Amino acid sequence: MTDSFFIDTNILVYSRDSSEPEKQKKASALLEKLWQNNSGRISIQVCNEYYVTVTQKLDPGLDREEAWDDIVLLSSWKPAPLDFKTIQKAKQVQSEYNLSWWDSLIISAAWLLNCRGIYSEDLNHGQKYLDMEIINPFI
Repeated sequence: MTDSFFIDTNILVYSRDSSEPEKQKKASALLEKLWQNNSGRISIQVCNEYYVTVTQKLDPGLDREEAWDDIVLLSSWKPAPLDFKTIQKAKQVQSEYNLSWWDSLIISAAWLLNCRGIYSEDLNHGQKYLDMEIINPFI
């Protein structure tokens, strides 16, 4: 069985961000590898953040239909729900590691999905949370 890896929003956004060509290339290559192995995992939080960022904050951004098509495609990774179990675990993570609420939700969702690691630019590369390693693919 292939290990699963959680993908933070920033990795997905960079795969669509033409203003950052080097990061776009690296993010796209990583996502391609995860698609081939069916080893990528995300959460509903990531889907929401991605949609807002690529339609409202990227320049040039995606139109709503393109962004929605991406979300539909990403749904095959069976996004973790944002439910009470997730926020309950996030509260534990926030208390234990003194992280932001949003980062705690990411770690909680990844843990609930039994991920081995989390690809993110926002968290500290090499840091471990709940036995999951943070991997910054741009380093």
